[in-house]
Amino acid sequence: MSKIVIDARESGTSSGRYVDKLIEYLHILKPEHSIILLGKAERMKFLSEIAPSFVTVETPFKEFTFSEQIGFWRQIRGLEADLVHFPFVQQPVLYHGKVVTTIQDLTTLRFKNPTKNPAIFWIKQQVYKWVIQRAAHKSVAIITPTQFVKDDAVAYTHIDPAKVTVTLESADPIADEPLPMDKLQNKQFIMYTGRPTPHKNLDRLIEAFRLLQKDRPELYLVLVGKKDANYQRHEAKVQTEHIQNVIFTDFIPDAQLRWLYEHCKAYVFPSLSEGFGLPGLEAMAHGAPVVSSDATCLPEVHGDAAYYFNPLDVSDMAAKIGEVVDDPVLRDDLIDKGRVQVATYSWERMAQQTLAVYEKALRD
Repeated sequence: MSKIVIDARESGTSSGRYVDKLIEYLHILKPEHSIILLGKAERMKFLSEIAPSFVTVETPFKEFTFSEQIGFWRQIRGLEADLVHFPFVQQPVLYHGKVVTTIQDLTTLRFKNPTKNPAIFWIKQQVYKWVIQRAAHKSVAIITPTQFVKDDAVAYTHIDPAKVTVTLESADPIADEPLPMDKLQNKQFIMYTGRPTPHKNLDRLIEAFRLLQKDRPELYLVLVGKKDANYQRHEAKVQTEHIQNVIFTDFIPDAQLRWLYEHCKAYVFPSLSEGFGLPGLEAMAHGAPVVSSDATCLPEVHGDAAYYFNPLDVSDMAAKIGEVVDDPVLRDDLIDKGRVQVATYSWERMAQQTLAVYEKALRD
């Protein structure tokens, strides 16, 4: 019986959905290995509930810190694992045991964050570049969530493409009963959910909404996500420029998110760069028509179930959103195609493919 360690420090975050679903469905597969999960203190209970036969070990070491490089390295080395899976690039670069790394995307390399100190952020980007090169070359296998990311990672790191396996992710319908948002009942609205960092392209989405409002003054734009410095920056712009009908929800429970998906005129995905694009599939699962950027992996993931625009062209974005809002036939067609598209994805299949990567890595 081999000992496999999975770094679950991102459990509970938006990007950590991948880790949580991998662990949940790996547990269902009942692998003939000893699985050890390394997670933060506040996630120990959750991890033990979704995978009771796996061993959970608390780790205090944060990502992208000096303590990760030394303390986390010592902790992992002390576990004497046959294989360690890092579901994100961040990892102790000095660890020399067998490693599988998931490269989610290369977005961090290509975009700045205006809310961070420019000099410090630049230094962190240089460190990240070194870490991703190091991780790609020292790992016995690499996993990516899309073919786009595989091609991107191979081109950037110059690793052998045969070393990389694509394991498509999935989207689950929200189980909670929908909970209406009072201020939006009987209103027409489009929506976005997720982080507000620059590559998400919310500046252009807000500008496109301003164009849409000229002929549709009753329309609302709903931006869903916990208010951080970037969301506050967008909110300040909306207030300063007197753009009407933009709602920043802050964090909302899943029940309200489900209601928004089920009642929006369109879910808009304006991103400039994604590794998979889970919110678009989640919107499709709840019957929302998706109007999407045509950048990076999004056409690969959404197929013919989304209506695409050039994310750098505000006029094109506004025009495509407007067509979906105004045309019930087009909207119904996108809803039908979306339900078919989302059904082609499976967390169980992703876990099976990942376990196969583990098995091969252990043999090699």
